[in-house]
This record gives sequence, C-alpha cells and structure tokens, in this order.
Amino acid sequence: MYLGRIVAVGMTPQGRPVAMYRVSSRSFPNREAVKKGETAAVMPRAGFEDDLKKSPYITYNCVRVAGEYGVASNGSHTDPIAEKIIHGLPPRDALALTLLALDYEKDAYDTPRIAAVVRRNSGEAWLAAVRKDAVLVRSFAVQPGEAYYVSTYEKAAPSTHNRDTGFNADSAREACSYIIGKGVFADFELPVTAAAVLAGDTAFDIAVETV
Repeated sequence: MYLGRIVAVGMTPQGRPVAMYRVSSRSFPNREAVKKGETAAVMPRAGFEDDLKKSPYITYNCVRVAGEYGVASNGSHTDPIAEKIIHGLPPRDALALTLLALDYEKDAYDTPRIAAVVRRNSGEAWLAAVRKDAVLVRSFAVQPGEAYYVSTYEKAAPSTHNRDTGFNADSAREACSYIIGKGVFADFELPVTAAAVLAGDTAFDIAVETV
C-alpha cells in the first residue's frame, strides 16, 4: 500500500516518547534527511537540486525540538508549530492554528499537511492533519511498545485504528529504521528517508536515515 508521507508518535519499550517522519515518494525519490542541530531537514540529494524547480514542497525542516516537546511534520509547518509551542501555546492549539493558516498543499494531489508532537517524560502525544475537506487534531495516550500514525494518503485522519502494538526501538536511529521498514510500516511502499526525535533523560536526540 502506498501512503505517501507518514508521521508517527510512539513510545519505546523503555518508556521514551518519540516522534517520527518518513518520506515515501513516487515523484521525488531522490531526497535525504539531514540533521542540523535541533532540527532535521528533507532536501534533494546531491545532483538532484533541479527538483526544487519542479515543486516548492520537497524541502523543509521535518523534525524540530521545541523545549519539552518534539515535533515532526511533512512540510514548512514544522517551524511555526514548534515556535508556537515554545512561546507557550498548547500543542493542540499550535497544531490547529498552524494547519488552518497554511492549509493543505496546493499541488496536483491536494496533499494534506500532517504533523506529530510528543512530550518528553510523558505518554501524551498528538497527531494532526489538514485536508481539503477537514482539519483534524487528536491527542493520544501512548503506552510503551506502541505507536500511532497518520499519512498523506489512505490514512489521512488521526485514529486509534492506525496503530502498531509492537513498536520496538531503543534510540532515535532505531526509530528511523523502524518507520522505514519494520512493524506495520513494512507494508507501506516506496520508503525514501526518515527522521526521528526521541526523548532522552535530559533532552531530545535526533537521528536520520536514508534508504
């Protein structure tokens, strides 16, 4: 099944919250996630920079640390969501206001914008999507070994049905590998690259992986 881009919230078996992002792509597969301090960005691989002329939506910060929260998304809304949270807005409101303001992507597919937020030292997490027909934000109480996800196609609504009960990762890098090709994510086609932000004892760790 092709789901397009995917964001997920999860908790490791050791109780560490994590937000994950995966690019799956038919049109622009020549991309990679690159770590930059407390962010990770999706950008064209070397030699494919001309892809930027074909679509304004293929490069963006996909992961960012926002104080006690980790944010992941499929577009330019990562930064405004994080900044609203840093300035004191609750995650639900930051997600809803940002997605409503930026709206779905105005490409040939009316691609939804999707986003995930996790809180350090907590099972509290949020998934959100803005589609042509809806703006959806939902909170989740994530348990160890569990993950929930939302995607741009087929599963573009935050739901307890979009769930993995065997989530197993000990680090941000392992979380990247997991969303690329393990558990329920192994059934989803055309993975390209991934990024994850995972809560440590005192801070978040960010990792990236490209197929």
